[in-house]
This record gives sequence, structure tokens and C-alpha cells, in this order.
Amino acid sequence: MFKNLFKFLDLNQREVDKLGKTVALVNVSESKYKKLKDLDFGKETEKLKNIVTKDEKLENVLPDAFALAREASLRILGQRHYDVQLMAATALFEGKIVEQKTGEGKTLSAVPALYLRALTGKGVHLVTVNDFLARLGAGWNAPVFALLELSVGVIVQENKSFIYDPKFSDDSHGDERLAHLKPCSRKEAYACDVTYGTNNEFGFDYLRDNMVQRVEQMSQRELNYAIVDEVDSILIDEARTPLIISAPDSESTKLYQQFSKVVPRLKEHQDYEIDEKMKAVTLTEQGILKVEEILGVGNIYEVGKINYVHHLEQSLKANFIFKADRDYVVKDGEVIIVDDFTGRLMQGRRYSDGLHQAIEAKEGVEVQKESRTLAMITFQNYFRMYNKLSGMTGTATTSAEEFFKVYKLDTMEIPTNKHLVRKDLADVVYKTEEGKFRAIAEKIKEINKIGQPVLVGTIAIEKSEYLSALLEREGIKHSVLNAKQHEKEALIISNAGQKGAVTIATNMAGRGTDIKLGEGVKDVGGLYIIGSERHEARRIDNQLRGRAGRQGDPGVSQFYVSLEDELMRRFGGDKLKGLMDKLGLPEDQPIENGIISKTIENAQSKIEGYNFDIRKHVLEYDDIMNKQREVIYKKRKEILEIKDAKNEIFNYIGEEIEQIVSAHCIDDEYNWDIEKIALDVSDIFPFSKEDGVSIKEIQNDKSKTEIEKKTLLTEYIVGRAKNLYGTKEKEMGVETMRKIEKMIILQTIDTLWMNHLDEIDYLRQGIGLRGYGQRDPLVEYKREAFNLFSHLVENIRSTIVRTIFKVSSVSAQEENKTPPEQKNLNYSGGEYVKQFGAMEEKSENKKDAPKSKPIVKDETVGRNDPCPCGSGKKYKKCCGK
Repeated sequence: MFKNLFKFLDLNQREVDKLGKTVALVNVSESKYKKLKDLDFGKETEKLKNIVTKDEKLENVLPDAFALAREASLRILGQRHYDVQLMAATALFEGKIVEQKTGEGKTLSAVPALYLRALTGKGVHLVTVNDFLARLGAGWNAPVFALLELSVGVIVQENKSFIYDPKFSDDSHGDERLAHLKPCSRKEAYACDVTYGTNNEFGFDYLRDNMVQRVEQMSQRELNYAIVDEVDSILIDEARTPLIISAPDSESTKLYQQFSKVVPRLKEHQDYEIDEKMKAVTLTEQGILKVEEILGVGNIYEVGKINYVHHLEQSLKANFIFKADRDYVVKDGEVIIVDDFTGRLMQGRRYSDGLHQAIEAKEGVEVQKESRTLAMITFQNYFRMYNKLSGMTGTATTSAEEFFKVYKLDTMEIPTNKHLVRKDLADVVYKTEEGKFRAIAEKIKEINKIGQPVLVGTIAIEKSEYLSALLEREGIKHSVLNAKQHEKEALIISNAGQKGAVTIATNMAGRGTDIKLGEGVKDVGGLYIIGSERHEARRIDNQLRGRAGRQGDPGVSQFYVSLEDELMRRFGGDKLKGLMDKLGLPEDQPIENGIISKTIENAQSKIEGYNFDIRKHVLEYDDIMNKQREVIYKKRKEILEIKDAKNEIFNYIGEEIEQIVSAHCIDDEYNWDIEKIALDVSDIFPFSKEDGVSIKEIQNDKSKTEIEKKTLLTEYIVGRAKNLYGTKEKEMGVETMRKIEKMIILQTIDTLWMNHLDEIDYLRQGIGLRGYGQRDPLVEYKREAFNLFSHLVENIRSTIVRTIFKVSSVSAQEENKTPPEQKNLNYSGGEYVKQFGAMEEKSENKKDAPKSKPIVKDETVGRNDPCPCGSGKKYKKCCGK
């Protein structure tokens, strides 16, 4: 372990030295831009663009571009990039993950890298974790880009978009940095040179673009370059989060309410067991019998009752795993999810797979309908589509291995501008949680007497409220920042570093906010950080520590831990607590023991490894689905971009007719089923008796070989189809027919793709059982998912061919309407991290077809055969990997 650490540090120092040489070149170039007039910055940008356009490498203009961006920042913001910030900018430009400690100015470090990459004219993205930071980052840096004559756009939730315009002013925000963000269309925001936005919105826009009916409705450009802020939060913590666009299903909600009354009657250890490590609830044999008795059914696992099992499982999770004021809050008759990483309320987001409905039933609020998936992608697969990707965070080195294995991104640590003087004290461990919180309250009381500001980090709303009640009893004035006080965040944070301030924050680590020290605070020791509980991941703890000691400021950090904390309970805390009970140690007495400290470190290490394995496992399955998604979306985009889809229709017709002929001309020519061919063709277009006689004559023509007869049969039928198509085209009008062709192809792809997602979901849910038959579930999933996809491709072609001849009249006005499946959509970002599926938004009711069961075809494809997905590769080199 230490060898690897020393090796990393050595390699890191070499990279730092290398970046130092680049920064030296920037420093040399800086002097020539000092005398520039403000109006000349745009001219310099144009010069650099011209150099880049002439196939010159971006690296060659880096010194000039960075020097220009540095000077622009100095003039507009009064902030000149430190050399270490230019090192970070260079690493970001090169496509690396950069670790910069809190307060080192990540926001400013991104500007030169964004500027240089934007010179290509292809657009660059700055990805943040929430809307506030996206708008704030854009509003703060946009004047710098404006001086350099680059445009800046912002995309946020509810399809709101903005473009920076210094002539526009809206003072309603109460923040000068946001005043010049003028509302605009999504497409205009993406057309800007630099676009700020959240990970969710970038991903949802990609999915939305692959659901539009006309190419001009698409908003995103090519995914050229992105810098992901808080990259560990987005690419690791939320890596298993599928972004889902869905619509309400028509299934009744009565069973959720029924099971919400059944489950609370069960008793732990008798009827069910909770596995806290896996966050799972399992019914005992006695529990199953009890549920069956309450419901009055013989066997809930028999055919016809299996739906009970789904509702029962979700109700068990809702009642015994998910807790109010930790995982969600009930507000105004709604169950609202609390973000694990930021502590913010996720308005409108819902857990999928019935879990949210089960929680609603548990809490006694209105149970809303489940949803059906229309489009889905994970963050892992979305961000891997960028031509160049980079990221920045305060804690990256502990996840360096995962960044490289999953995203092929190197990680490097940037030196601090000033030496870190924060004191990180050893953990204080208590036997009980109550004893721990009393000790925290006493510590705050002690610190508060000298005026030193305190920030206490908690991991749940209920814990922050409990500590708040203790402080109130002690008469200590304080502020609480959690999902319930989200609106006051800016005010609370602005005061957290002031003398005598006491702030309790839930999941402060993920908020991406710096705390600036007030007057006289440095003299009393700076900000004092108290962690009330260890997080599963060490880097989240490090993020909390990093809120103190910014830019060489003094500060202190210390964690208070109890053996009743969730982390300790899951990994050995009970044994240690039993030992302490035997020794008769009081709950208020702190323990300093190497064994306990080691247990905490081991627990975090185990969970990090466990979560990494799960993310890797999920990615292996999702990669299969991703290949299929890429094929479908590529075909869809081709159809959108072509002006005339007639040849595409004719290709489909030819392929379908050829398949029909081949299917009924298997044996020798005397056994060909000509009647069946005529019957199948008549399902596509009117096939007269004369046509039947003509194909019979082809069969009986003794002057031709079998191969020639099959060819003539196919050519005859295709010729009849084209003639009839020409007639229909005259009836409908050429222009109308062109619109109808594209509309039918796109809507067929969308409808059948949606059904395919259902089938894949069913397949995924049950594939793990193959392991009991000594078969690898992943191999089985690959095989059957491939068969399902082959069926999808055939079904798309067949449906289009059978629909196009039956269209009677569609006006241009009707064609331009938004398709039904694009109205009342839900946008969700789920959490596989909890292993309970995704989260979804509420929406208006929409009738939908019930989920179909997967169709698994028996035929197999040879490893050296062409892959039916259409990639042109051999099966073994494509979907058969």
C-alpha cells in the first residue's frame, strides 16, 4: 500500500514539475498582453482562432491563450491566476482529474482551460452539481469571457436557459453576479462558446434530443469538451445513477396502501431480518406465512400472485430501510427525497420501481402512479461520450484507480498556493450516540466562549435537529442548514465564518461552498470543524475537513464517533460496544484506542471497495445496453438529418420482402408455399389474385434455377410495392409523403425502443437467478439482450413497412405536433447506489400499454458472423464481447 502511495507521489511530483515548465512559458507571454486595451482582447482571440483553424495544435497556443485569460481575469475580477492555478488549468486542458484543496480557486482555474478549448468553436461545457453553482459560476466568469469575446450560456432545471448579456439587467435575484443572465432558448445556450449547467440537465438534454421529431428541435451540439466540477461526486458517487425520462403508467395504487397496513404488523427477528451492510430486508418463513395469513392467500409466490411479492418487497424497504428526515422529508403532503451527497431537497424527483409509492403509502399521503421508462442513460456512459473530459475536486487521489479504470483519466494533485496550517485532530470515540452528542455540545460551548466559529457536519436531518435541540437547552445561538432550511443557505454560509458563529450543516461536504473567515477569526484559531459521524467514504470526510484552512488560514478539524453510528454498527461496532459494557466504561467517557481507530479505517476501506465493485458490476451490464442505445440513436439521428427518407423506406420494404420469400422458399421449389407468401405480402399492401397468379408462374418457370426464381419473386413483389407506393405518393402529395415517412420511422423506433427498455428491465431483474444453475449471469444477459435487440431491429423494420402503406392522410400541421410520448414526461436521476432503482418525477396521467414480457429468441449468432446491430463488425468484436 505504502509503495503504491510513494509511487503515486513520485509520479505526481514529476507531473507538477512538467506543468511548472508550461507555466513558465505563460509567465513569459504575460508581459505582452499587459498593455492591451480592453477592445483589443477580442482581436487577440480572433488571431488565436485563426491559428487553430489552420490545423495548428491547441498546445502550441497554450502559453498565449493562458496569458490572455489571466490578464482578462485580472482586469475584470481583480484576480490574477496563481501559478498553481495555471498548473491546474493545464492539467484540465490535457484531460486529467485535478485535486485542488478547498479555497484554492477551482472556479478560476477552469477559465484558461475552457477558453483554450473554446477556440475550436465546437463549444465547451462546465458541469456542476446544482443549479445555483451553475448560474453563479457563469455569472461570475462570464464578464471575463465577454472581454475575450466568447459567449456564455447556462442551462438549469425546468428547461430554463440563460445567456450572458451585459446590457440586460434583472435585479430580482439580489445578486449582481446573476443580474445579467438573460433568458434564452436551450439551443441558444448550447450554441454559446462556453455553457455552464448541471450533470442532470446535460444528460437529460441528450436524452430529449434523441426523442425529438425534427432536427431543428435538437439543442445540444457535439459533445466536445467538459470540465466536471466536484468530479468525484458526479462520476463516482452518482455513477450508478441512471437518468430516466418516463411517463405515468396506468396500474392501480391500491396494493401499496394494502401492504402499508400489513408490513407494520411484522416483528423484527421473528418475521423479517435487516441486513444493514446490504441495506436489505428479508422475510423469514414465519414472516411469509404471516403475510399470507393476513392477506388471506395460500401462496404469494404462485403464478397470478407474484405481483404481491413486488409490492411486499417495496413496502418492507419503505418501512424498515428508508427513514423520514434522513432519506426523505414529508412536506405539504408530498414525499420529497433528500440528496445523499448535498443534503438538498430534490423537488419533484421520485424513486422508481414502486419504492416511492410504498413510502407515500407508509407516510399516509396520496399515492401517485408508477412510471414507464421512455429513455435512460447513466452518468458513466454519458460523460464517456465527450471527445475530451476532465474534472476537478478537493478530494480525488483516493479514487484515482477508479477514475483510470472506468474513464481512462489520470489523476494528479496540485500543490497549494500557501502552506496548509489546519490541525486535523484524532477522532474522539464514545460508547453511545447520546454520549457523543452531549460531548459535541460541551465542546461547542467551550469553543464558543472564545468566539471561534464552529461548523458541525451531520449526515442526516434528524441528527442536526437533535444537536440543535441540545444547543438550545444550553442557550447557544446557532444556525441549522439542512434540506428544510435550503432557502436560507446563502445567508447561513455567508455568516458561518464570522466570530462566534455556530453552524450545523447536513452533508455540508457536497455543497461546493467556501466559507470565508470574518474579522478577528484568525486570531482565535480559525474555523473549527466538528464531524458528528464518519462517512462511508474517506474523501467525504476529507471534504468536510477542507472547509477549514483555505489559502493558508488557520483551522481545526475533529471527528466525534460513537459505536452506535451506522458505519460502526454495520462493521463491528456491536462487538466493541459489548467489550466496553463488560469493562464498565461510562457513555460520556471518550476512548482513544488504536483498535477502534483501525476498525473505522477498515470499515471505510471495505465500503469503498464494495461500492467500487458494485459500480464496476453495474457498468458491465449497462455497457451492453449502451451499445444498443448508440445504434438506435445513431439511426434515429440519421433519419432526422436526411431530407428524404424514401430510399430508407424502400430499403426496409426490400429487406422485409426478401425475408418473407426466404422464409417460405426453404425446401425445393415444388414445396414453396406461394399462398403463404401472398398472404404475408397482403398484410403489407394489397396483393391481388393476378399478383398471386404471377408469382405462381415464376415458381413454375422451368427455364430458371431456384436461385433465379427466388430473385425474380423478390423483384416482382418489390416492384409491385414500389408502384403502389408511387400511387400513394401522388394521392398524398410528395411533400406530405416525405413528412409522413420520417414521422412513421421515428415514432416506430421510439415506441419499440420503449418496449425494448421494458423487456431489458425484466431480463435484468431475473438474470441473477441463472447463477443457481451454474451459469454466469453476465454471459447469459449478454446473450439474451443481444437476441432481444435482434428482434427489436427486425420488429422496427417490419412495423414501418406494414404501417406506411396503411396511412391515409396526415396534414403537415398534425405532423408538427408534439408526439404523445413527449408530453407530461418525468425526468429522474436514480440511485443504484442504494440498490433500489432510480428516482422519478411526478407527472400528469398518461395511458400507456402494460409492460410486455421479454421475447427471447433461441437462435444464436456465430462468433465470426456480422453483428446484427448494424455496426459492421464481427459479433465477437461487438455485442458478443
